[in-house]
Amino acid sequence: MSTPPTSDVDLFADDVVLDPYPVYAELRERGPVVHLPHNDVYALTRYDVVRDALADWGSFSSASIAFNPMANEALTGTSLASDPPVHTRLRAALTENLSPRALRGLKAGIDAKADALVAALVEKGSFEAVDALARAFPLEVVADLIGFTGHVRENMLRWGQAAMQVLGPMNQRTADNFPVAGELYAWCSQVTAADLAEGSVGRGIFDAEARGAVPANTAGHIIHQYLGAGVDTTVAAIGNIVALFARHPDQLALVRADPTLVPAAFNEVLRFWPPINAWGRRATRDIEIDGTLVPAGSQVAVLLGAGNRDPRHYDNPDAFLVERNPVDHLSFGYGPHGCAGQGLARLEAHAVIESLSRRVERLVTGPEVRVPANTTRSIEELPVLEVIPA
Repeated sequence: MSTPPTSDVDLFADDVVLDPYPVYAELRERGPVVHLPHNDVYALTRYDVVRDALADWGSFSSASIAFNPMANEALTGTSLASDPPVHTRLRAALTENLSPRALRGLKAGIDAKADALVAALVEKGSFEAVDALARAFPLEVVADLIGFTGHVRENMLRWGQAAMQVLGPMNQRTADNFPVAGELYAWCSQVTAADLAEGSVGRGIFDAEARGAVPANTAGHIIHQYLGAGVDTTVAAIGNIVALFARHPDQLALVRADPTLVPAAFNEVLRFWPPINAWGRRATRDIEIDGTLVPAGSQVAVLLGAGNRDPRHYDNPDAFLVERNPVDHLSFGYGPHGCAGQGLARLEAHAVIESLSRRVERLVTGPEVRVPANTTRSIEELPVLEVIPA
């Protein structure tokens, strides 16, 4: 076995996190695995290699999903950072309230919330899409679902963003966000059933702990994941929906003409601009990829965003085409760690796309503002200057 090709790229440099796709194209051409000495990682760059690694938890452990040891230590004991069989039990408690059956009961309420919000914004004629829609909607949905009240509700966005930022390497962004992520961690370690609204999913997790369905003292960890993994990513996805439909009115027109394209449109939004582009794993043994060696113990960077644009897998991958319906995109992960909250994310995003496509013919937007971030690639500000209603 030979050593993989190397690149002097810094995956977490400002210009790379703001627009990673040119770098991903270059890395894909170097090989399916590329050693990046600057980040001390082995980056997986092509669709098939990324998907295979996500499926092979025995070789690519989730004990190192973050790119710094402090965050990995803090995540020990969560389903995000554990492997089967521990992961299997923890995840069961997390997904009990996110099963298709459980979500069916939420659909009507989520659809109504999205439509009321979109209708009010269309009526206004201009608005700031990230604050008024991309943040407002998922924050309300998750807060109601988990049963958050008071100061927790007010801190959800800060806490959710920080929980994702600290997964990066030990750079300035990680250092600045550790104290805020610590507030979330402290709250989750002290939260009790009484702190959460009656009848909420959060209460249900404590009930599961009380009857022994999940290990003692893990209810707070599970709630941490709803907030840490489920808010910032959904905010990013909904911001991307608005921006991409504004940029591609022809694609919005296709969904308007055929509402059955709503799920396909969301799949394409996720493939084209995934909320998370890079995720960590640890090699548990010497692994051979295409004749090259990833040594045991190495930190691996699984480049979901690079796999999603791999021309070996998708035709014309740099085009945004809602009719493509890439059901096999990598943005929700794959295998045992496939995103536990993807059903909820789909409910929220489908509701927004459905309402926008029914009420809006065209969106005229100003320039989108992005801020460099370690883990979640999202739009910070997106002014909608004019809505041409349907």
